[in-house]
Order: sequence, then C-alpha cells, then structure tokens
Amino acid sequence: MPHPAAPAPGKLPFVVWMLAAGTFLMGTTEFVIAGILPDIAPDLGTSVSHAGLLVTAFAAGMILGGPTMALATLRLPQRLTLVLALTVFAAGHILAALTSSFTVVLAARFVTALATGAFWAVGFVIATAAAGPANATRAVSVMMGGLTLANVVGVPAGSLAGHITGWRGLFWVLAALAALAAAVIGRFLPRTPQRARVSVRDEIRALRQGRLWLALAAAVLIMGGVLATYTYITPLLTDRAGIPAGAVPLVLVAFGTGALGGTAIGGRFGDRHPMATTIPAAAATALALLALIPLSTTPPAAVTLTS
Repeated sequence: MPHPAAPAPGKLPFVVWMLAAGTFLMGTTEFVIAGILPDIAPDLGTSVSHAGLLVTAFAAGMILGGPTMALATLRLPQRLTLVLALTVFAAGHILAALTSSFTVVLAARFVTALATGAFWAVGFVIATAAAGPANATRAVSVMMGGLTLANVVGVPAGSLAGHITGWRGLFWVLAALAALAAAVIGRFLPRTPQRARVSVRDEIRALRQGRLWLALAAAVLIMGGVLATYTYITPLLTDRAGIPAGAVPLVLVAFGTGALGGTAIGGRFGDRHPMATTIPAAAATALALLALIPLSTTPPAAVTLTS
C-alpha cells in the first residue's frame, strides 16, 4: 500500500511527528553521556577521561551506521527496519544497564549507534515521502528539530534524572521509551512499497566529488572541536569553574537553547548567503573554544562560552 495522499502545504502527516519523537529519543541518548560522565566513570571502575570513549564509540557507530545500515536494510520493509532499529536501541540500553564492564557498555553504545544510524537513514526517506514534495523540506526540518530539542530538553532532563536515579536508571527509562516508540511505529506507520534496488557502485561514484569531501572535512573539524569540548562539559564546569553539579543541567539547557537559536538563524540565512553565514560561524566557534582555555576558571565566562 503506498503512502496516503500528501497533505496540503503547511500540514504534516502524523508519521513525521512520530519520527521526530524517535529522533528526539536517539539524540538524547547520543548527548546525555556528557551530563552523567562523572557518575558513569567510577561505577565502571575507570577515569572520566577514559569514559569519554563512550562518546567516541557512539560517534564511530553513527559514522558507520548511517551509510552501512541504509544499504544493508534496502530489501527490508521500511516499517520493519524502524521497529528493528528501536528494538536494538532498547536492547543496547538494557545490556549497558545490567553490566558492570566498561568494555560491554562501550560495545553496547556502538551497537546502539548503528541502530540510530539505521533509524535516521530510513526515517528521513519515510518523512519526505509521506509529506510530499510541497512539504518535504519542512518534514526534514521537523525531524532535525527533534535532535535539536533533545539538546534543549532531553539532555538536561536526562542529566538531572541520571543524578537522581543513577545512570543505570536513566538507561532503563531510555530503553522503555524506545520499546514504546517501536510499538507505536509498528502499529501506526503505514505500509510502504518495496524499495527499488540501489546500485552500490552508483552510490560510491557520487562520493568522488571534491567539493563534497571539502564540505564534509569542514563539518568534521568544526563538530569534532565542539563535541570534544561538550563531552567533558560536566567536569569542566564542576572541577575547573567550580559550578555546583546540580547547576549543570541548567547550563546544558543554555547550550541547547544556543544550538536551537544557531540552527534557526543558520537555516534562515544559509540558503541566501552560505559563505557569509558559514565562515563567521566557524570562526566564532573557534574563538569561543580558544577562549575557554584561559577563561574556564571563571564561572560566568565558562557558562557564556559553553552556551
């Protein structure tokens, strides 16, 4: 059965909002580690710096998971792919919550990221097809909005919950929410036609464009610098700036709000003035990260620069 008729411009189908909720859940998992890293490290018998590998493992899984899982699941029904991705996502969190081995948690994070990559790769296709050409861009924006909202709401709330219930309690909650999302998507997502076969050779040929690699390299350098700092934001704020641990979720809210505002501004001006938007933004990011080195011992400056 094909997708239902595309809605009128300005109105998005319910499936897009379901997928945005899934993106919110997975985005929360990706970034919430930064808020609970000091809680996880001693419980798993490792240092905070070594526990940062949990972020690295997730990032590596996402890098491999997006393109690899998209190709691996081409012959599976899209609804089944999403349900399986959410099921693996939930299982990864359950496994991590039950073990006391850092290595097992590291592997669980990697597998969870593979599932996240599969969900996003298929979810964006479903969202744009369900919304129709007139609403495709808005559908993608709504799904990405779930990721941005995760930084504003999900990560601070998850960090606070992790401090109250322990990080294992937080992982159980994330697993339960993923299982609920799998049930809802399995019940309400419309059936879609079998996807056409895609030539792997054609997909690889598209990667030969030099400008594409230049853009990817710039994104890797910028986001790598930001996330390397964000990973250790909690010890940076508590140990170096002297901010109470209970105030860290508020700083994470400020970070997420800044990310939301930057996304809105960049989206508004980026289409019309791409270079004039991208270059100043990258320069401002570099200056803020550089200023953190001498100024992170001052609470107001640390909060301002990390927001």
